[in-house]
Amino acid sequence: MMHKKILALGMGLATILGTAGTAAAQEQQHANSVKAAADQKELIGRWDITIDQNGQPAPSWLEVKLSGFRTLVGYFVATSGSSRPVSHVKFENGKFSFTIPPQWESGKGDLTVNGEVTASGLKGTISYPDGGTFNWTAVKAPEMKRTAAPSWGKAIKLFNGKDLTGWKAVGAPNQWEVRNGILTSPKSGANLISEQKFTDFKLHVEFRYQKGSNSGVYLRGRHEVQIEDSPKDAHPSSTLFSGVYGFIAPSEIYALGPDTWQTFDITLVGRHVTIVVNGKTVVSNQEIPGITGGALDSNEGEPGPIYFQGDHGPIEFRKIVITPAK
Repeated sequence: MMHKKILALGMGLATILGTAGTAAAQEQQHANSVKAAADQKELIGRWDITIDQNGQPAPSWLEVKLSGFRTLVGYFVATSGSSRPVSHVKFENGKFSFTIPPQWESGKGDLTVNGEVTASGLKGTISYPDGGTFNWTAVKAPEMKRTAAPSWGKAIKLFNGKDLTGWKAVGAPNQWEVRNGILTSPKSGANLISEQKFTDFKLHVEFRYQKGSNSGVYLRGRHEVQIEDSPKDAHPSSTLFSGVYGFIAPSEIYALGPDTWQTFDITLVGRHVTIVVNGKTVVSNQEIPGITGGALDSNEGEPGPIYFQGDHGPIEFRKIVITPAK
C-alpha cells in the first residue's frame, strides 16, 4: 500500500512539474512571438533603396506587408521595370531575404535580395540573374502627406519652342532637336531632363507618337506616366497608355492613336496624382506608392525634374507648361 502511495505521489509531482514545464514553454513561445512581431514591425513599410553599382548609385524600392498573422509579403522595384510582387519575405533575427524571377534583367537565374534591419534603416546585398552582386542601403520612404490644399504659383513654359534651353540630355548621345517649334526625338537615344526641379505642381503636356512607339513623362524624375501606342480597347493596365508605370492603371485607355496630338494634364500633390487625358480624367487623386524603374534617384521627399523618356522610340512634344505650388 505504501508503494502505491509513493507511486501516486511521484506521478502527481511529475504532473505538476510537467504542467509547469508546459506553461513555461508556452510563456517562452509567447515571448518569442511578441519579439518576432516587434521585429517584423521594424521591416514592414515602404523603403527607398540606393544600390551601389561599382561606385554609381542606382535607385530601387521595396514595400513589405503582413499577410495574415505571420507571413510577410511585398512588392519590389529594381533599377528597371515595374513593381513586382514578392510572395514571401523570409525574416528571422533582424535579417530577411526574398527571391523573385527575372523581369527585364539578363541572365538565367533569379533576383535575390538579402538584408537586415539597422539603426538607420536597412542594408544588404542584391544578386542579379546574371550573377552580379551589389551592396545597398535603404531608408523609410516619406509619407508626403499635405495638411492643406496647395496654392498655385505662376505658370512656367518649360519649352520655349526654339531650342533645348532649360533641358539636358542624359544616358546616350543626344538625338533631341527642335523642328518647326516642336521638340522632337526622331529615334531612340538619350532621355531629356529639365534643369528646374519641382515638388508639387500641375503639368500640361502636348505630345505625339508614331505607330508602335513608346515614351513616358517622369514626375519629379521618379514616377513615370506611360506614353505608349496602346489599343483603345485594351484592358487598362499600369503599364499601358496613361498608367503610372507598375502602380496605377487608368480607368480606360483614352488614347487618340498614333500621329495625333494628345494632352496630359497631371496634378501631383505629395504622393497623390490626378491624370486627365485629352480632357478626360482617368486617374483621380490616387496615391503613388513608390518610384518607377528608370527613376533618376530614390529620394522621394526631395524636389525633382520633369523627365521625358527618349530611349524607347520616336516622340514629339510641342507645349510643356508647369504650374508649381507656392
